[in-house]
Amino acid sequence: MEEKYICFNLSEEQFAIPLLAVKEVIKLQEVTPVPQMPHHIVGIFNLRGQVITVMDLRKKLNLPTAQTSETAIMILNFGKNVLGVVVDSVNFVQTVRENEMQERPMTLAGAASQSVVSVFRKDEKLILVLDIAKALSVEELMQMGMAA
Repeated sequence: MEEKYICFNLSEEQFAIPLLAVKEVIKLQEVTPVPQMPHHIVGIFNLRGQVITVMDLRKKLNLPTAQTSETAIMILNFGKNVLGVVVDSVNFVQTVRENEMQERPMTLAGAASQSVVSVFRKDEKLILVLDIAKALSVEELMQMGMAA
């Protein structure tokens, strides 16, 4: 069995999420800040009539942030809701066979340790597979109106 992943950069690291979770990728938009949100929730914006909450995944994972011409927002299907996630760049789509996927290293610490669910190798580089839902706490999901 195999699955497709969209691979992207956050700071110097490569990450991936299942391609089926991604609705679309758009260039970085102007975002309206929302008071009293966690520091990594940068605000909201309107995409074709739908208000979308935007999270900067770099801030959530305590990685350096820098805006470039490749900085993008991945629009993710998040249950019945949609979430925008700021990434440094979107690189490629990779098909990964089940036997190529490995469990996440036990040595991961900090914010990444909860959200990284597995890893796979592309050329000589390890790519960390994220579970966006695990990157967000229950309180954050409730604040964004996304709790089940």
